[in-house]
Amino acid sequence: MSGNPSDDALFQLGMDLDPRSSTAQTEEMHTPCAVDSAQEARDFFCEQDGVRFAGTHLIVDLIGAERIDDLQHVEDTLRHCVEAARATLLHIHLHHFTPNGGISGVAVLAESHISIHSWPEYGYAALDVFMCGATDPHRAVDVLRFAFSPEQVIVNEILRGKEMFRWTNGSKKPSIPASVSA
Repeated sequence: MSGNPSDDALFQLGMDLDPRSSTAQTEEMHTPCAVDSAQEARDFFCEQDGVRFAGTHLIVDLIGAERIDDLQHVEDTLRHCVEAARATLLHIHLHHFTPNGGISGVAVLAESHISIHSWPEYGYAALDVFMCGATDPHRAVDVLRFAFSPEQVIVNEILRGKEMFRWTNGSKKPSIPASVSA
């Protein structure tokens, strides 16, 4: 460990920054879609039909789903979702509950996250697919449909941050100077 608190926290998550270390992980890089190169250097905000927003958040319900209690299958599926959406995987953490076999977890992405909570006794899984930048989170839904064979898939989309005036008019909120007491 390095002695740097943030590096030590990454080490505890299995994300040691030393490439020679046995716990080091590499980011899985994928070719991004075309984005505004002037904006790319500053942030990962999106623009669609003239609306500027922070990212696309898909709320996904899988009803009558299969294999949502299979830990390895869930992990493999999250990895396939990341690849399909052209996102960058940083880390996956899953927890398998007993006795029902439910799984809760998250794939942490450079572009945000994909989370899952499953109730196999009901054949139900709730997922969040939230991504910013040059990704296509909708492609993850096709992966979920194939992997879990649900009877029904319900997807609700939220364009996060579109209500923020400072983003829709293209400017960032100015910093407010801290007051200094005499």
